[in-house]
Amino acid sequence: MKKNNKVREYIMITIAMLIVSAAVYYFMISSGIVIGSVSGLALVLSHLFHIPVSLITFALNGVLLIIGFIFVGKDFGAKTVYTSMLLPGFLGIFEQISPNAGSATGNIVFDLMAYILVAGLGQALLFHVNASSGGLDVVAKIINKFTRMELGKAVTITGIATALTSVLAYDVPTLIISILGTYANGIAVDYFIDGFNKKKRVCILSDDYVVIQEYIMNELHRGVTKYEAQGAYGGKTHTELVTILSQQEYKQLLNYLHCNHTNIFVTVSTVNEVIGQWN
Repeated sequence: MKKNNKVREYIMITIAMLIVSAAVYYFMISSGIVIGSVSGLALVLSHLFHIPVSLITFALNGVLLIIGFIFVGKDFGAKTVYTSMLLPGFLGIFEQISPNAGSATGNIVFDLMAYILVAGLGQALLFHVNASSGGLDVVAKIINKFTRMELGKAVTITGIATALTSVLAYDVPTLIISILGTYANGIAVDYFIDGFNKKKRVCILSDDYVVIQEYIMNELHRGVTKYEAQGAYGGKTHTELVTILSQQEYKQLLNYLHCNHTNIFVTVSTVNEVIGQWN
């Protein structure tokens, strides 16, 4: 089971890195936008020293990878080794496929918006499995670990300095766009991560609570907490079940209750984050 989970994680990481790499190459590099990331810094250095972005990205990731191993841990570092190879690898492939790719949309503002949405989704997928696209994401993860700062804000802080380097290779308007893009990218990452992290807290009152409890534990493989509740109107004592479920598990439970139980009372609330032994 654990092996299957690892395989699924690395498949998700590969897909996420393909998404991030495509966003970097076809929206950021092609438009000369320096979003605060190691790829943004690599773009500036490539412009100054005429070295392929893929090679510079590989070198920068190598340095930051060592920092990730030291401060974040072996699990995060092992995944980031993989992503650190994938990013320059995918960029190298794109450089061969379309060596002089121009703006994907023909408009720098549209390219910026597309990059923020596409790369933000890819980064959120990576953080969801405790991984990183490498580079400055490692620094953001370290800040998150020790300060509990939201990952999006940490990405923004670590990216501002990189965005500022755009003035070395481009003009002031590009600098302004790069800073605004970096800030918006952090917001997008938080938005996507919130969507992945949201859970449902389901409270169920039913005379068939034992059967429902068994379904949640044996079919959904989730824990259940039981409370004794007394109705104020009739004074009757009931047993309330409380469980935390993913979005998909909540849909399964709802379908089960609709099909098998009618005399029930259910309340549902959204939980933004679960800390502890939930997974």
